[in-house]
Amino acid sequence: MRNWFPQTWSPVAQVLPESGKRRAGKEWSLPLHPRSPPQEWDCPPWGVWLVCVSHTSPGARTGMRWCHLGSLQLLPPGLKLAFPSSCDYRMREWWVQVGLLAMPLLAAYLHIPPPQLSPALHSWKSSGKFFTYKGLRIFYQDSVGVVGSPEIVVLLHGFPTSSYDWYKIWEGLTLRFHRVIALDFLGFGFSDKPRPHHYSIFEQASIVEALLRHLGLQNRRINLLSHDYGDIVAQELLYRYKQNRSGRLTIKSLCLSNGGIFPETHRPLLLQKLLKDGGVLSPILTRLMNFFVFSRGLTPVFGPYTRPSESELWDMWAGIRNNDGNLVIDSLLQYINQRKKFRRRWVGALASVTIPIHFIYGPLDPVNPYPEFLELYRKTLPRSTVSILDDHISHYPQLEDPMGFLNAYMGFINSF
Repeated sequence: MRNWFPQTWSPVAQVLPESGKRRAGKEWSLPLHPRSPPQEWDCPPWGVWLVCVSHTSPGARTGMRWCHLGSLQLLPPGLKLAFPSSCDYRMREWWVQVGLLAMPLLAAYLHIPPPQLSPALHSWKSSGKFFTYKGLRIFYQDSVGVVGSPEIVVLLHGFPTSSYDWYKIWEGLTLRFHRVIALDFLGFGFSDKPRPHHYSIFEQASIVEALLRHLGLQNRRINLLSHDYGDIVAQELLYRYKQNRSGRLTIKSLCLSNGGIFPETHRPLLLQKLLKDGGVLSPILTRLMNFFVFSRGLTPVFGPYTRPSESELWDMWAGIRNNDGNLVIDSLLQYINQRKKFRRRWVGALASVTIPIHFIYGPLDPVNPYPEFLELYRKTLPRSTVSILDDHISHYPQLEDPMGFLNAYMGFINSF
């Protein structure tokens, strides 16, 4: 049994029935003294029992009792329980304490290099460019598509990934638009990831505006296509457009997809909840984050039949680890708190503008669950049109069903 007891404590073996209810009067205490020899204890002969080794303080009959989950076992009748000497317990406890202390220290100070880029991701980076925003390098893609078409589409990606989320529909978009543009927001993908830094939706919207000025497109009408985190940035851009502020971009249409535009229907993952509050655990959790933790956390937001392959997950993870991006995830997650604080501003912008608005929805999304999200969306934005993809499509519709996503978007663009 993997339990470690201090010298002044004695282990108590509690025999519990399989149902989990404690049998009255059936408790045996086995006091262990310093240098005591190993001891054995006969398991009662009735049925199969669940045994939990707990701690009691010998100085108090009502002392605290607890046990390690790893000590719960099913025991057959007549089995003997062997308890090692208290010296063994003390030795084990010392090594465990050293190990528990060393693990976070190693994770904090040992630099683990990011994974190498796959050929596909390397090609994506090589074909892109950088521009400078207030001394920070921002990565973007800009492809020329249909010659003679005036249409421009700007793609805004989600959390925690990057502009590479759009690669499956990129070619299809170039067959309809003259310019197809996407960027990695500050703190994402191949863009700079400064720390410490106050990341905000307002800054990300200003970066989008700066990119279009850099490309000489500030006076052109822009179609926005966004996903998740990008939906919130699009809402801020829409608010600025509504205010008719000089220097702001002119929005022709907006298409959102699987973003938590309503705080009340958004269901963040457990790790996001822990990190967004910026507590003392945040720097430890971000340091301890690795590919296994990332993949186990992200995979459930995909549909059961459309989950990414391991190589695709590595591409996503490589984008996060670039420039030590895992260390700024807690700062980026402040957008969840910002969305709640500025709900009236951002939801109000959606409800008040007159441009065409569309929503492409993967209904199996656990982050924006069906039907709560869709009911609130239709109630709040009755003029907006909606495309609901197949039942098994979840939070990343452009990756899970690129053809269905592209067809839904083209249907929207061709409707006005």
